[in-house]
Amino acid sequence: MLVFVDESGDPGIKGRAGTSEFFFVTAVLFNENEAAEACDARIGRIREELHMHSTAEFHFNKCSEDFRCRFLNRVSEMDFFYISFALNKAKLYGPGFAYKESLYKYATRLLFENCKPHLKRATITLDRSGDRQFNSELHRYLKRMINTDQEVIRKVKSEHSHSNNLLQLADMVCGSVARSFVRGKKNARMYRKIIGHRELSVQVWPRV
Repeated sequence: MLVFVDESGDPGIKGRAGTSEFFFVTAVLFNENEAAEACDARIGRIREELHMHSTAEFHFNKCSEDFRCRFLNRVSEMDFFYISFALNKAKLYGPGFAYKESLYKYATRLLFENCKPHLKRATITLDRSGDRQFNSELHRYLKRMINTDQEVIRKVKSEHSHSNNLLQLADMVCGSVARSFVRGKKNARMYRKIIGHRELSVQVWPRV
């Protein structure tokens, strides 16, 4: 089983200049390696169909509405599911949440608590963020916190999204979920609706 994870928003504490209202983390799950390989190949073909350079990266916030819709419609035919977690930063309290690293780790842990019933000796690929030490700590933390009664996570690793189509998929899915939370935005739920049949759950915590 393969899982690809990306985030949207920022892990800065609410109220500080430039910070987002929510911090989203999304996991895209493939039960079979073959399904992941087929989706990887599909994304490569989408890039060709859109006349993009072979090294161009799909990033939700940098794509036009047309590119987002065409990408999501094409990948929605593939065999994957996703789970998202939205950290409502306005409701957080406690000194630990003042640190971006702690907030990021906590949100990722809660995402994987929700993923746990669906995981089977999974290999987790995270979008590389922070320095090498932080990534190593995060890998160990997730395995320690989630593998409490059985080994549902076999391996955790980090890669750069520009060279991984399935991390780019996680970015596009996470961006779609995040956009659905934007109040007053025209067609805010349009993107999430396209991939709605691939959604297992989206949790907001603490509740609004």
